[in-house]
Amino acid sequence: MKGRLLTNEKLAKYTSWRVGGCADRLYMPLDRADLIEFVAQLPANEPVFWMGLGSNLLIRDGGIRGTVINTKGRLKAMRRTDEGAVYVEAGVPCAHVARFCAEQGLVGAEFLAGIPGTMGGALKMNAGAFGGETWTLVNQVDMLTARGEVIIRSSQDFTVSYRSVKGEDGEWFLSALLQLPEGDTTTSQQKIKGLLEKRAQTQPTNQPSCGSVFKNPEGDFAARLIEQSGLKGYCIGGACVSEKHANFIVNTGKATAANIETLISYVQAKVNEQHGVMLRTEVCMVGVAEE
Repeated sequence: MKGRLLTNEKLAKYTSWRVGGCADRLYMPLDRADLIEFVAQLPANEPVFWMGLGSNLLIRDGGIRGTVINTKGRLKAMRRTDEGAVYVEAGVPCAHVARFCAEQGLVGAEFLAGIPGTMGGALKMNAGAFGGETWTLVNQVDMLTARGEVIIRSSQDFTVSYRSVKGEDGEWFLSALLQLPEGDTTTSQQKIKGLLEKRAQTQPTNQPSCGSVFKNPEGDFAARLIEQSGLKGYCIGGACVSEKHANFIVNTGKATAANIETLISYVQAKVNEQHGVMLRTEVCMVGVAEE
């Protein structure tokens, strides 16, 4: 192994919410080849969890049993192929993909600038922002199995819907080939700038959050329902519904994962009580509650 293997590592510093217990083991691979080798030697029954920038993720206070693989700052290769596609590994931040595509004179990936995660996470959940969705760009992907085998799959091998992607069990995203039309670099860069300005104006980007907590119900917006329920600014412990954007829950400094999860449940109950809509979570909640 050429990467770093840490034991009983606190995960709060690896998540955008700044909460979460310890991982039994945390592995940070050197590169793609090292990751494949590491996964291949894991016991067959070893639980494996992947994380990138730690956004869209709530790790409970009791932490995660098994092995966590962290791709932040790793699996970061990105290039234009001879055929004109964009090859991007799972650890590349979405914002970097948006900027690279614009520099290459490719259009349609600008929305990725508004997603605070990596391509691996975006592929897993069909992440979207400002009307765009990840899988509209995907041509094919490289998948890694628990045995350390790499399988090439086309986008047609997956069932893709709003914030949901279903493929074969026991496979993880290594990289993707993105196909985009050619356009004007300056126009694309200006669009990215405008989207980032809008994000800064409407979202609490200066406070620890996970991004959007809830999926938008069909034909409506989760933020509107939460705000109409009078929940902006409502707090449980150090976790508060953002005053700036009601679909964000922020850590005001001393929140625990339990505070956040309790607040999520409270918001769901109140919105359902007042509007008859049960909000579904977009955030991925993992790990064990602290005993």
